[in-house]
Amino acid sequence: MPYRLPPLKSLRLFEAAGRHLSFKQAAEELAVTPSAVSHGIKVLEDWLGTPLFDRTQRTLVLTDAGKAYLPQVQDALDLLVAASDAIQQRSDDAGLSISVAPTFGARWLAHHLPDFQVRHPGIAVTLDSSQRPIAFPRDGIDLAIRMGRGDWPELEATCLAVEHLVPVCSPALAETIQTADDLRGRTLLQVNSVGEDWAAWAALAGIGEDALDLETGPRFDNIGMALDAAAEGMGLAIGRRLLIDQDLSAGRLVSVLGPPRPSRTGYWLLAAPGAMARPALSTFRTWICAALGAQSRSQSGSQPGPQSGAAATQEPV
Repeated sequence: MPYRLPPLKSLRLFEAAGRHLSFKQAAEELAVTPSAVSHGIKVLEDWLGTPLFDRTQRTLVLTDAGKAYLPQVQDALDLLVAASDAIQQRSDDAGLSISVAPTFGARWLAHHLPDFQVRHPGIAVTLDSSQRPIAFPRDGIDLAIRMGRGDWPELEATCLAVEHLVPVCSPALAETIQTADDLRGRTLLQVNSVGEDWAAWAALAGIGEDALDLETGPRFDNIGMALDAAAEGMGLAIGRRLLIDQDLSAGRLVSVLGPPRPSRTGYWLLAAPGAMARPALSTFRTWICAALGAQSRSQSGSQPGPQSGAAATQEPV
Protein backbone atom coordinates (compact mmCIF):
# COMPACT_ATOMS: atom_id res chain seq x y z
CA MET A 1 0.00 0.00 0.00
CA PRO A 2 1.45 3.39 -0.95
CA TYR A 3 2.15 5.97 1.72
CA ARG A 4 -0.58 8.54 2.30
CA LEU A 5 1.74 11.55 2.38
CA PRO A 6 0.85 15.20 2.87
CA PRO A 7 2.13 17.71 0.27
CA LEU A 8 5.87 17.70 1.05
CA LYS A 9 6.50 21.28 -0.16
CA SER A 10 3.79 22.50 2.19
CA LEU A 11 5.46 20.72 5.10
CA ARG A 12 8.63 22.72 4.54
CA LEU A 13 6.63 25.96 4.39
CA PHE A 14 4.74 25.05 7.55
CA GLU A 15 7.93 24.18 9.45
CA ALA A 16 9.58 27.52 8.62
CA ALA A 17 6.44 29.55 9.38
CA GLY A 18 5.88 27.67 12.63
CA ARG A 19 9.48 28.15 13.73
CA HIS A 20 9.47 31.87 12.99
CA LEU A 21 5.76 32.46 13.71
CA SER A 22 5.88 34.68 10.66
CA PHE A 23 4.94 34.11 7.02
CA LYS A 24 7.27 36.96 6.04
CA GLN A 25 10.36 35.54 7.76
CA ALA A 26 9.60 32.07 6.43
CA ALA A 27 9.35 33.51 2.93
CA GLU A 28 12.71 35.30 3.30
CA GLU A 29 14.37 32.10 4.51
CA LEU A 30 12.96 29.97 1.68
CA ALA A 31 13.27 32.64 -1.05
CA VAL A 32 9.56 32.71 -1.87
CA THR A 33 6.79 35.26 -1.35
CA PRO A 34 4.70 35.50 1.83
CA SER A 35 1.61 34.77 -0.24
CA ALA A 36 3.25 31.55 -1.48
CA VAL A 37 3.87 30.53 2.13
CA SER A 38 0.27 31.32 3.09
CA HIS A 39 -1.12 29.43 0.10
CA GLY A 40 1.10 26.40 0.70
CA ILE A 41 0.04 26.18 4.34
CA LYS A 42 -3.62 26.49 3.34
CA VAL A 43 -3.11 23.49 1.01
CA LEU A 44 -1.70 21.51 3.96
CA GLU A 45 -4.53 22.58 6.24
CA ASP A 46 -7.08 21.50 3.67
CA TRP A 47 -5.34 18.13 3.33
CA LEU A 48 -5.31 17.67 7.12
CA GLY A 49 -8.82 19.00 7.55
CA THR A 50 -7.86 21.34 10.39
CA PRO A 51 -6.27 24.80 10.74
CA LEU A 52 -2.64 24.95 11.90
CA PHE A 53 -2.51 28.70 12.52
CA ASP A 54 -4.94 31.10 14.17
CA ARG A 55 -5.12 33.95 11.68
CA THR A 56 -7.55 36.04 13.74
CA GLN A 57 -4.77 37.30 16.02
CA ARG A 58 -2.60 40.33 15.27
CA THR A 59 0.42 38.01 15.37
CA LEU A 60 0.69 34.52 13.90
CA VAL A 61 -0.26 31.88 16.48
CA LEU A 62 -0.19 28.09 16.19
CA THR A 63 -3.41 26.27 16.98
CA ASP A 64 -3.31 23.29 19.34
CA ALA A 65 -3.10 21.05 16.29
CA GLY A 66 -0.25 23.16 14.89
CA LYS A 67 1.67 23.02 18.19
CA ALA A 68 1.39 19.24 18.24
CA TYR A 69 2.23 18.85 14.54
CA LEU A 70 5.27 21.18 14.31
CA PRO A 71 7.84 19.18 16.36
CA GLN A 72 6.85 15.96 14.59
CA VAL A 73 7.31 17.60 11.18
CA GLN A 74 10.69 18.97 12.29
CA ASP A 75 11.80 15.52 13.44
CA ALA A 76 10.69 13.99 10.15
CA LEU A 77 12.56 16.60 8.10
CA ASP A 78 15.68 16.12 10.22
CA LEU A 79 15.53 12.38 9.54
CA LEU A 80 15.23 13.01 5.80
CA VAL A 81 18.24 15.33 5.84
CA ALA A 82 20.35 12.93 7.91
CA ALA A 83 19.42 9.93 5.74
CA SER A 84 20.17 11.84 2.54
CA ASP A 85 23.54 13.04 3.86
CA ALA A 86 24.48 9.50 4.85
CA ILE A 87 23.66 8.17 1.36
CA GLN A 88 25.50 10.97 -0.38
CA GLN A 89 28.53 10.43 1.86
CA ARG A 90 29.43 14.05 1.42
CA SER A 91 33.10 14.44 0.61
CA ASP A 92 35.47 17.35 1.14
CA ASP A 93 34.94 18.24 -2.51
CA ALA A 94 31.30 18.99 -1.68
CA GLY A 95 32.60 21.97 0.27
CA LEU A 96 31.61 23.74 3.44
CA SER A 97 28.73 26.11 4.08
CA ILE A 98 29.55 28.44 6.96
CA SER A 99 27.23 30.94 8.62
CA VAL A 100 29.22 33.83 10.03
CA ALA A 101 28.41 37.08 11.82
CA PRO A 102 28.67 39.90 9.21
CA THR A 103 31.36 42.01 10.88
CA PHE A 104 33.56 39.03 11.79
CA GLY A 105 33.13 37.71 8.26
CA ALA A 106 34.07 40.99 6.61
CA ARG A 107 36.85 42.13 8.95
CA TRP A 108 38.57 38.86 9.83
CA LEU A 109 37.47 35.76 7.93
CA ALA A 110 37.47 37.32 4.46
CA HIS A 111 41.07 38.47 4.97
CA HIS A 112 42.30 35.08 6.20
CA LEU A 113 40.22 32.71 4.07
CA PRO A 114 42.68 32.82 1.11
CA ASP A 115 45.23 31.11 3.37
CA PHE A 116 42.77 28.27 4.02
CA GLN A 117 42.07 27.88 0.30
CA VAL A 118 45.80 27.71 -0.49
CA ARG A 119 46.31 25.05 2.18
CA HIS A 120 43.15 23.09 1.30
CA PRO A 121 42.26 23.74 -2.36
CA GLY A 122 39.89 20.77 -2.46
CA ILE A 123 37.49 22.31 0.07
CA ALA A 124 35.21 24.97 -1.43
CA VAL A 125 33.81 27.36 1.20
CA THR A 126 30.48 29.18 0.97
CA LEU A 127 29.81 31.99 3.46
CA ASP A 128 26.33 33.00 4.68
CA SER A 129 26.37 36.34 6.56
CA SER A 130 22.72 36.41 7.61
CA GLN A 131 22.18 36.68 11.36
CA ARG A 132 19.25 34.27 11.52
CA PRO A 133 19.37 31.42 14.04
CA ILE A 134 20.75 28.24 12.47
CA ALA A 135 18.86 24.98 12.76
CA PHE A 136 21.34 22.16 12.15
CA PRO A 137 21.10 20.19 9.91
CA ARG A 138 17.96 21.29 8.11
CA ASP A 139 19.28 24.72 7.08
CA GLY A 140 22.04 23.22 4.95
CA ILE A 141 24.70 24.97 7.08
CA ASP A 142 27.73 22.94 8.17
CA LEU A 143 29.32 25.35 10.63
CA ALA A 144 28.39 28.64 12.29
CA ILE A 145 30.63 31.27 13.87
CA ARG A 146 28.88 33.24 16.59
CA MET A 147 29.76 35.65 19.38
CA GLY A 148 28.66 34.53 22.82
CA ARG A 149 29.53 32.79 26.08
CA GLY A 150 29.14 29.17 25.06
CA ASP A 151 25.43 28.85 25.74
CA TRP A 152 24.72 26.19 23.10
CA PRO A 153 24.11 23.01 25.13
CA GLU A 154 22.75 21.00 22.21
CA LEU A 155 25.60 21.77 19.80
CA GLU A 156 29.27 20.92 19.50
CA ALA A 157 30.93 24.24 20.39
CA THR A 158 34.56 25.32 20.24
CA CYS A 159 35.77 28.61 21.70
CA LEU A 160 37.93 30.17 18.99
CA ALA A 161 39.07 33.35 20.73
CA VAL A 162 38.31 35.46 23.77
CA GLU A 163 37.36 39.03 22.92
CA HIS A 164 39.43 42.01 24.08
CA LEU A 165 37.71 45.39 24.30
CA VAL A 166 39.34 48.79 23.86
CA PRO A 167 38.01 52.24 22.87
CA VAL A 168 38.99 53.38 19.37
CA CYS A 169 38.60 56.59 17.42
CA SER A 170 40.12 58.63 14.61
CA PRO A 171 43.77 59.73 14.93
CA ALA A 172 42.75 63.37 15.37
CA LEU A 173 40.32 62.60 18.19
CA ALA A 174 42.81 60.24 19.85
CA GLU A 175 45.19 63.17 20.44
CA THR A 176 42.62 64.68 22.81
CA ILE A 177 42.01 61.49 24.86
CA GLN A 178 44.60 60.94 27.59
CA THR A 179 42.57 59.83 30.64
CA ALA A 180 39.08 58.53 31.35
CA ASP A 181 38.05 62.06 32.34
CA ASP A 182 38.53 63.06 28.70
CA LEU A 183 35.53 60.88 27.80
CA ARG A 184 33.15 63.29 29.51
CA GLY A 185 31.04 65.08 26.94
CA ARG A 186 32.35 62.93 24.09
CA THR A 187 30.14 61.12 21.62
CA LEU A 188 30.18 57.42 22.46
CA LEU A 189 29.03 55.29 19.55
CA GLN A 190 26.92 52.30 20.56
CA VAL A 191 25.78 49.08 18.85
CA ASN A 192 22.27 47.78 19.43
CA SER A 193 23.24 44.10 19.51
CA VAL A 194 26.04 44.64 22.06
CA GLY A 195 24.71 47.61 24.00
CA GLU A 196 26.60 46.58 27.14
CA ASP A 197 30.08 46.97 25.58
CA TRP A 198 30.88 50.39 27.02
CA ALA A 199 29.72 49.44 30.51
CA ALA A 200 31.62 46.14 30.31
CA TRP A 201 34.84 47.88 29.24
CA ALA A 202 34.47 50.52 31.98
CA ALA A 203 34.06 47.82 34.64
CA LEU A 204 37.09 45.90 33.35
CA ALA A 205 39.16 49.09 33.26
CA GLY A 206 38.05 50.16 36.75
CA ILE A 207 36.29 53.26 35.43
CA GLY A 208 33.00 54.41 36.95
CA GLU A 209 30.06 54.49 34.56
CA ASP A 210 29.35 58.05 35.66
CA ALA A 211 32.29 59.06 33.46
CA LEU A 212 30.39 57.83 30.41
CA ASP A 213 27.40 59.43 28.73
CA LEU A 214 25.51 56.35 27.54
CA GLU A 215 22.13 58.02 27.20
CA THR A 216 22.86 60.02 24.08
CA GLY A 217 24.83 59.46 20.92
CA PRO A 218 24.04 57.51 17.76
CA ARG A 219 23.34 53.78 17.75
CA PHE A 220 24.21 51.35 14.98
CA ASP A 221 22.87 48.03 13.77
CA ASN A 222 26.25 46.29 13.72
CA ILE A 223 29.79 46.72 15.00
CA GLY A 224 31.27 47.38 11.57
CA MET A 225 29.13 50.49 11.03
CA ALA A 226 30.15 51.90 14.43
CA LEU A 227 33.84 51.33 13.67
CA ASP A 228 33.50 53.03 10.28
CA ALA A 229 31.80 56.01 11.95
CA ALA A 230 34.59 56.20 14.54
CA ALA A 231 37.21 56.20 11.79
CA GLU A 232 35.43 59.18 10.22
CA GLY A 233 35.69 61.16 13.46
CA MET A 234 32.07 60.83 14.59
CA GLY A 235 33.04 59.70 18.10
CA LEU A 236 34.54 56.80 20.01
CA ALA A 237 33.52 53.16 19.64
CA ILE A 238 34.40 50.02 21.55
CA GLY A 239 36.70 47.98 19.36
CA ARG A 240 37.17 44.22 19.50
CA ARG A 241 40.79 43.42 18.75
CA LEU A 242 40.11 40.72 16.18
CA LEU A 243 37.94 43.14 14.23
CA ILE A 244 40.10 46.27 14.31
CA ASP A 245 43.65 45.09 13.58
CA GLN A 246 43.41 46.01 9.89
CA ASP A 247 42.22 49.53 10.78
CA LEU A 248 44.89 49.95 13.45
CA SER A 249 47.63 48.87 11.07
CA ALA A 250 46.34 51.22 8.36
CA GLY A 251 46.07 54.13 10.81
CA ARG A 252 42.33 54.57 10.24
CA LEU A 253 41.67 53.89 13.92
CA VAL A 254 43.73 54.47 17.04
CA SER A 255 43.14 52.67 20.34
CA VAL A 256 43.01 54.82 23.48
CA LEU A 257 42.94 54.18 27.22
CA GLY A 258 44.45 50.74 26.77
CA PRO A 259 45.45 48.05 27.22
CA PRO A 260 42.65 45.96 25.65
CA ARG A 261 40.59 44.23 28.33
CA PRO A 262 39.58 40.55 28.08
CA SER A 263 35.81 40.14 28.20
CA ARG A 264 33.50 37.26 29.10
CA THR A 265 32.44 36.78 25.49
CA GLY A 266 34.26 35.23 22.58
CA TYR A 267 33.88 33.83 19.09
CA TRP A 268 32.65 30.24 18.92
CA LEU A 269 32.54 27.63 16.18
CA LEU A 270 29.28 25.68 16.26
CA ALA A 271 28.27 22.41 14.62
CA ALA A 272 25.69 19.68 15.00
CA PRO A 273 26.70 16.89 17.40
CA GLY A 274 28.94 14.41 15.62
CA ALA A 275 29.41 16.65 12.57
CA MET A 276 33.13 17.09 13.24
CA ALA A 277 33.62 13.50 12.11
CA ARG A 278 33.54 14.91 8.58
CA PRO A 279 37.15 15.60 7.52
CA ALA A 280 36.33 18.95 5.91
CA LEU A 281 34.77 20.28 9.12
CA SER A 282 37.56 19.11 11.38
CA THR A 283 40.14 20.50 8.92
CA PHE A 284 38.50 23.94 9.01
CA ARG A 285 38.31 23.86 12.81
CA THR A 286 42.00 23.00 13.10
CA TRP A 287 42.92 25.79 10.68
CA ILE A 288 40.81 28.55 12.26
CA CYS A 289 41.88 27.63 15.80
CA ALA A 290 45.52 27.86 14.74
CA ALA A 291 45.00 31.16 12.88
CA LEU A 292 43.11 32.81 15.71
CA GLY A 293 45.40 31.35 18.36
CA ALA A 294 48.48 32.78 16.69
CA GLN A 295 46.82 36.18 16.33
CA SER A 296 45.59 36.21 19.94
CA ARG A 297 49.06 35.37 21.27
CA SER A 298 50.65 38.10 19.16
CA GLN A 299 48.15 40.64 20.49
CA SER A 300 48.01 40.05 24.21
CA GLY A 301 49.47 36.76 25.28
CA SER A 302 46.05 35.09 25.67
CA GLN A 303 44.91 32.03 23.81
CA PRO A 304 41.56 30.72 22.59
CA GLY A 305 39.55 28.81 25.14
CA PRO A 306 39.41 25.02 25.26
CA GLN A 307 37.32 22.96 22.91
CA SER A 308 34.06 21.72 24.39
CA GLY A 309 31.70 18.93 23.51
CA ALA A 310 28.08 18.79 22.52
CA ALA A 311 26.98 20.13 25.91
CA ALA A 312 29.26 23.16 25.77
CA THR A 313 28.20 25.82 28.26
CA GLN A 314 31.62 27.17 29.28
CA GLU A 315 32.14 30.90 29.15
CA PRO A 316 35.44 32.38 27.98
CA VAL A 317 36.97 34.49 30.73
